[in-house]
Order: sequence, then C-alpha cells, then structure tokens
Amino acid sequence: MARRSRTNYDGAWKEALEAFFEPFIAFFRPQIHTAIDWEQPVTFLNEEFRRIARGARVGARRVDKLVEVQLKDRSTQWLLVHVEVQNQYDKRFTERMYVYNYRIYDRFRRQPYSIAILGDKSAVWRPNLFGQDLWDCFAGLRFSMVKLDDYRAQWETLEQSTNPFAKVVMAHLKAQE
Repeated sequence: MARRSRTNYDGAWKEALEAFFEPFIAFFRPQIHTAIDWEQPVTFLNEEFRRIARGARVGARRVDKLVEVQLKDRSTQWLLVHVEVQNQYDKRFTERMYVYNYRIYDRFRRQPYSIAILGDKSAVWRPNLFGQDLWDCFAGLRFSMVKLDDYRAQWETLEQSTNPFAKVVMAHLKAQE
C-alpha cells in the first residue's frame, strides 16, 4: 500500500512540474526565475534524462526532470529537478544527485543546475552535498535543496499565494498528516 501511495505522489509532482514549471521556479528559486527568458520555449528533456539515468546504479529514481531553458543573457542552461517524495532518510540520495549530475555532464558536456525537493518530515535530514576525498583530491557536488516541511510554519503565506506551487506544497503537507 505504501508503494502505491509513493507512486501517486510521484505522478502528481511530475504532472505539476510539467504543467507549472515557470511557477515552480518562481516559487522555489525566484533569483533563477529572473534570469530565465520565459518568452523562449522550455523543453523537457525526458528521453535524454532516461538515457543517462538508465545506467546509473544508485537506487530508484523518484521524480526527476531535466529541463532546457534559455537565459536572458542568450545562453542555454539545463536544470536537473529531482523531487524526492519520501518519509525517511536515504543514505544514497546525495550520491544519486552526484551521479546524475556528472552523467549529464559526461554525456552532453553541460553542467546542470541541480535542485532537490525533499518531501520527508525529518527536521535533521537536509542533504545538499556529496563528496569524496583522497589525500589532496576532492570530487563532489553541492546542490540546491528545498525542504517542503519548512513551509509548515508559513501556512498563511501559502494560503495567500497565487502561485500554483503554494497549493502543491499545501496539498503535500496535508497528505503527510
């Protein structure tokens, strides 16, 4: 039964991301929203992401989107949006973020902006870094992270917001109750 519930969460997030991508960025990362030229098309690179994720042996994907956007400075940027909707710690999560990030770079020679949306209830699990050290050599990734549970304290603000993702966050938090 819990497996089905996770799938329902995933499907809802996937649909919301595709339908409301601009409001998603505006809600969670307004500074990035202002850099994107929203008059240009936004392209979901679902097949490209499937190809790089297929060979990654770091656990099941949740909701992942690779999105191409045009910036106002006329450059192109890829955003890796990883939504992790779960209720527990995942010891391989940061490694998965790192693997997806470097596999995108390796295959396409593009450095994506990686953002993780965490839907669990843990106050202490706030992953945003994967790294490995060997003597004076470091390999790793620091990525952006949003903790949905942090929005519980902003319920009135969420209720007043006209951004559809405020409602998505509210629905997610209510479903957790």
